[in-house]
Amino acid sequence: MKKLLLSGVFSLLLVLFAMAQPAVSIETLAVARVTDTGNKVENTPTVTTVINAAPKKGFKDLFENDGFSNTAGPRLNPRAVSFVKDYIEKNADDLAEMKSWGRPYFNLMDAVLIAHNLPKELKYLAVIESELHKGALSRVGARGPWQLMPGTARLLGLKVNKHIDERINYVKSTQAASKYLIDLYGQFGDWLLVIAAYNCGPAPVLRAMKRSGSSDFWNLQYYLPAESRLHVKRFIGTHYIFEGQGGLTTLTKAETDQ
Repeated sequence: MKKLLLSGVFSLLLVLFAMAQPAVSIETLAVARVTDTGNKVENTPTVTTVINAAPKKGFKDLFENDGFSNTAGPRLNPRAVSFVKDYIEKNADDLAEMKSWGRPYFNLMDAVLIAHNLPKELKYLAVIESELHKGALSRVGARGPWQLMPGTARLLGLKVNKHIDERINYVKSTQAASKYLIDLYGQFGDWLLVIAAYNCGPAPVLRAMKRSGSSDFWNLQYYLPAESRLHVKRFIGTHYIFEGQGGLTTLTKAETDQ
């Protein structure tokens, strides 16, 4: 009982901490992306809610479901089926182990994301970004579980200098990533495009939209950098492995409006 009480108090403190953090302006984030990617954002952020559906116990009928239900969630887009099947076959065992050892980190991220009124399934972005390793460092300087660039991290409120790097702090980096995700959703209003933009920046996504004449990820995907296109599909595959189904963050805006 004492352990349960302490766990509940810890979760509450995490939520209160996240809610108490100062907001960052769109203009400030725009400066961060000018520094890190050369892009600018002008739209006002909005937020969304989570689809609540019980995860399936297995993957039977995973790719044939036609819509929403209490047991299966939304169907997988036919253009993702082949990739997700292969991804599950190659990664299910390793990610199943992560589901166990990563539980404390997932619980922490859930608390922060929920405090920002974001779908908690966005934590799977940290899985494909860093495999939840706080020391992960990319060749271009992105670091931490959410792989934030130094300039963006600073303008999202994190300390990054030769003495301290808060990008490796799970609570603070999730707080910063949440602000960034809200900003990106305010610009695109579509979670698949947000995932793509988190990887390559907003400008390449905007170019892909213009060149394809579409705002649907499945129509514009081949106008994106290959890594960003695969990033979105890895996110979808990871969501299916952990949840046993799709959800709000694996759908295009048009699919959520159906």
